Amino acid sequence: MTARPGSPTEKRSTAGSAARAAAIYITLLSGCNVGPKYVPPATPAPPAFKEASPAAYSAAPPGAWQPAQPQDAVLKGKWWEMFNEPELNALEDRLNIDNQNIAQYFQNFMAARAQVSEARAGYFPTASVNPAVTRTSVGAAAGGVGTGTGGTTGVSSTSASPASGRTTITDFSLPFDISWEPDLWGRIRNTVREYQYGAQVSAADLENERLTEQADLAEYYFELRGQDALQDLYNRTIAADRQSLDLTRALFETGIDSQEAVAQAEVTLEDAEAAGIGIAVNRALYEHAIATLIGKSASTFSMPVKLLTTPVPAIPVGVPSQLLQRRPDIAAAERTVAQANAIIGVEQAAYYPTLSLTGSGGLQSSTISKLFSLPALFWSLGASASETIFDAGLRRATVAQYTAAYNADVAAYRQTVLTAFQQVEDFIATLRVLSEQIARENAAVQAAQRYLDIATARYQTGLDPYLDVLIAQDTLLSDQQTQVTLRVSEMTAAVQLIQALGGGWAVTQLPAASQVTSKETSREAANTP
Repeated sequence: MTARPGSPTEKRSTAGSAARAAAIYITLLSGCNVGPKYVPPATPAPPAFKEASPAAYSAAPPGAWQPAQPQDAVLKGKWWEMFNEPELNALEDRLNIDNQNIAQYFQNFMAARAQVSEARAGYFPTASVNPAVTRTSVGAAAGGVGTGTGGTTGVSSTSASPASGRTTITDFSLPFDISWEPDLWGRIRNTVREYQYGAQVSAADLENERLTEQADLAEYYFELRGQDALQDLYNRTIAADRQSLDLTRALFETGIDSQEAVAQAEVTLEDAEAAGIGIAVNRALYEHAIATLIGKSASTFSMPVKLLTTPVPAIPVGVPSQLLQRRPDIAAAERTVAQANAIIGVEQAAYYPTLSLTGSGGLQSSTISKLFSLPALFWSLGASASETIFDAGLRRATVAQYTAAYNADVAAYRQTVLTAFQQVEDFIATLRVLSEQIARENAAVQAAQRYLDIATARYQTGLDPYLDVLIAQDTLLSDQQTQVTLRVSEMTAAVQLIQALGGGWAVTQLPAASQVTSKETSREAANTP
């Protein structure tokens, strides 16, 4: 059937074709994206860590620390379990649940994901409804006001009061308004990407904070155990000094030694007791810090005394290229670059015109009973376009600003990578040197103990003065203190190396930009404080 020219059928067909053509045109334009395509910054990685090479350990003494083999292995899961410390394992599990800094970063992550949903709302039209009832009273002197149903608007109900000469007009309306701005040049898409990348930055920041808190807890734990070891050392030293004092008194009473030797022994004992008491300060501070990390009040938390006996495990350091995928701070820096790139696209879209489609319709009647009838229906459609033709260079300057910010973020990303390589090399070297130093110090402690035994034996037989015993005691105590300090430094360096390696995290655990959904959020909320 062919529509007759000028007939209503032809007019509807022409209008339908025009609407379809406009829809196709808008769809095609909506596929445009004027922003720059994102390419992750290139950062070359060395083939291997220099400090982990076999050559660096060729002269190491037996028992010195070495990285785990093979070199391409990586950390996995709960890294603190490598130390085989059940108490530390329990504390770390508590930290992951109750640490308030982690909880704060998690809520920041939730807020960032909510911003993605806010940005996505720009893809869709906005609809609003504004029902209203208006009742107006005017005097007889107001000209142009009709009487009876319809009035001047054709939809108002009027009633006149002959006595007062006033007219009352009632109007019922139920209007709906719809507006939509098609994303012709990718402004909304780039805005969504900006917030998606921002949510990924927040997720990486959360994991970096979690790793930082976990490492701090492990360091404080080993520092506290080091204080327990020092306390044990001073307890043994005080007991030995007390025996020395008893010996000098006995020799003085028999006339073999002098009162000066007794005074020297008393001073040595008092100094050791004073130093032993002072150790409690540092232990209390570490205990309080651990309580705060696990979300407990320092007033209600305590840890039993336990000596530092944990050996340093063989830590898999992997290869440098793996580090780019294993550290959350590197992931955050890279996602920040992607976010800056998306912002450039948002600002470049300002160079192009915007199209706004609006529509309105609803019901309007002079009586409530006729409000939902066909004659009460009204509607209107409209479209408008806008383009800035002069802004005195504002858009160009804005794009230049965000381009510079992007370049700054690229530099920050590369610096983060270089710092990560440095930190791994630093702590591998620290562990290697400390382990060799500890081996030498262990030998020094054994030699100092023999020196003290010999000096004490010669003093008891009257061959040497008590001063020689004092010198031997100070030497042994100094070497033993150094031994404990080196052991604590070795354990904390092991924790810092694990932290520098990313603590077993992987970039694959980062939520994909397209998967930042409320479902993901609910799943994260179930596993995080």
